[in-house]
Amino acid sequence: MATTIDYHKRNSENKLDYNVPLTREAFGHDFKWGVATAAYQIEGAVNEDGRSDCVWDVFARKKGKIRNGDHARQACDFYHRYEQDLELVKELGFGHFRFSLSWSRILPDGHGRVNQPGIDFYNKLIDKCISLRIEPWITLYHWDLPQALEKSGGWKNRRIVEWFAEYASVCALAFGDRVHNWIVLNEPMAVAGLGYTTGEHAPGNKGIHNFLPVVHHLALSQAEGGRVLRQILPDARIGNAISCSYVYPNSRSAADVRAARRADALMNRLFIEPALGLGYPKDAFPFLSNIKRFMREGDRERLKFDFDFWGLQNYFSVVVQHSYLAPVTWLKEVPATLRNVPTTALGWEISPAGMYEILKQFGRYKGVRELMISENGAAFKDKLKEGKVEDSGRRAYYQEYLSAVLKAKNEGLNITGYFAWTLLDNFEWAHGYSARFGLVFVDFKTQERTVKDSGRWFARFLKKVEI
Repeated sequence: MATTIDYHKRNSENKLDYNVPLTREAFGHDFKWGVATAAYQIEGAVNEDGRSDCVWDVFARKKGKIRNGDHARQACDFYHRYEQDLELVKELGFGHFRFSLSWSRILPDGHGRVNQPGIDFYNKLIDKCISLRIEPWITLYHWDLPQALEKSGGWKNRRIVEWFAEYASVCALAFGDRVHNWIVLNEPMAVAGLGYTTGEHAPGNKGIHNFLPVVHHLALSQAEGGRVLRQILPDARIGNAISCSYVYPNSRSAADVRAARRADALMNRLFIEPALGLGYPKDAFPFLSNIKRFMREGDRERLKFDFDFWGLQNYFSVVVQHSYLAPVTWLKEVPATLRNVPTTALGWEISPAGMYEILKQFGRYKGVRELMISENGAAFKDKLKEGKVEDSGRRAYYQEYLSAVLKAKNEGLNITGYFAWTLLDNFEWAHGYSARFGLVFVDFKTQERTVKDSGRWFARFLKKVEI
């Protein structure tokens, strides 16, 4: 293994014994504070100004795929309200704004023809950020693949590496004069697992036979996208954002410990290790040896790219046990709701100790120079009452997780920034609008915004002011 993990370690209360005061100053004057968003979750305007369908548009039109039959045709209407929403970013005290580009808005056919109105929209968004002294951060791909490419196989088709490189080039040339920070892919494991294996996410493909080619093409694309950006924008900072969860075995049995190693290989190691030149983590998950069927000569080198930073997106820890009923993985997760631990509204374990442990785990890689928290947040059952949203649970969640980040940073890890997920309540993929993650409450009928207590806490924490 590339990292050494104590799978027997478990903090049952998920608390950290850490008494350093949580202040902005404790993180250092150059620590980056931001909020993260994604195009499909907030923009709306799906049929405006030349944008074509993406896989999520098609998926949402299918009965039973999205909770309550929700769709993102309007979402938060960010496409028309971006100026006021960026004013909110400023008001809350954040100096950095992470957003993704809609591939379908820029290249409606997936490649070839460039849609100028799409370019114009993102230019206006970037210019507004700069006018407010907010640093723009671009994510090239946050799951909204053009449907035109899915018709040709999408991420199952190796040609997508070329298509993605073309898209990255168009974006770099259009926006690179003003955007210094770039993230290539957002959570590729979710695309491969939920989008092409279980079918829970768009495009809704099912079957283990899809998993390995999709993983390989995503891993090739994260490196190729980095190379394209580096060639066009040699001074840019280029990173990648991966989902990660510290994995614990349900018991000390050898079978459960092996199951935890397999889960860790899938959830945490699968995309970072090829980029670092370590190959796929076949040592812990032998099934990955079959990926050789999709590799061509020179691919091991093509998988490598020296990213300036790695964005970690951590929300919860995972407990697994061996299972004979799950062929291939031979494991199952033990739900947090059955383990008598605190959870969010989605049943995700609240585990600041897990945040600390996963930062330490990634910090052990020799090829990782810089870590950032590119997403972290929580969904709770927020209610608007008399013009206010009291979300003390979310506020406590942020405080506990930030304490975990600070502890890891003070122990020597080069952690340079933190992005809260997310600015606005939005279209939360298969959960629709039922899962609210925002620091700002959105009434989806009126599009009225209301800053929640957690947002007000951030404003005080970052600027020491009341709003």
